[in-house]
Amino acid sequence: MTVLESPISTIVQEQAWNHQQMLEPVAQPRFRVWTYDAPAIVLGCSQRRLEEGARARLAPQVELLLRPSGGGAVLAGPWMVSCSVVLPLAHPWVQGRLPDSYQGLGRLHVEVLAALGVPSRALPTAEVDAANALTGATVPWACYGSLAPWEVVDAAGRKLVGLAQRRQRTGVLLVAGTLVTPPDWALLCQALDQPGDEAAMRRRTVSCAQLSAQAPDAQQLARALHEALARVLGAPPSLAPTVREC
Repeated sequence: MTVLESPISTIVQEQAWNHQQMLEPVAQPRFRVWTYDAPAIVLGCSQRRLEEGARARLAPQVELLLRPSGGGAVLAGPWMVSCSVVLPLAHPWVQGRLPDSYQGLGRLHVEVLAALGVPSRALPTAEVDAANALTGATVPWACYGSLAPWEVVDAAGRKLVGLAQRRQRTGVLLVAGTLVTPPDWALLCQALDQPGDEAAMRRRTVSCAQLSAQAPDAQQLARALHEALARVLGAPPSLAPTVREC
């Protein structure tokens, strides 16, 4: 397995890396862990019509990107640690039904978070509808505004780790984002001209800091997640990269 260094990165670098990995057939697992110095918004490809208005409402220093895959808007920033995992089509994690492809990565996050003192669980497919109802009306335009199978939640069904995937003939890209501290949901809702949804976003989500008095910071979680991915996907410990500041 090829192990790549994982620095703190801008959202532009993350999206470029994700795109590059899917251009040719994936022969072996690859991954990268991301943290963010500043807020940034990534829209799904189906939200292209919202891009111009969102740019007009955002401050110039807030990056806005349109990704090639679908799904809702994502708000990245210092409050989040993400990872990108690229797998061959034959990898055990991505066999079976489409929602089942999230199970391996979701459960890995639960293990990593538990070791850091943050209680959580991966949401089985059969419990998704009940969990969505438990936290009130969904916010369909936002990635963290509803739940999907095997996403990571707390005991109250609030989303802690969001999952997404992109499937091509070349392989499968799995993406996960963990909320380390409460995000600036007001920024996202104002950018998408949906200020009334801020309360729902706060109600439907939770961060590590809200679940543990000794929750990890972004750097600690990034290192732990990197080590776990290297172990599970077969990277030699001596080659495991470190997270460095830009």
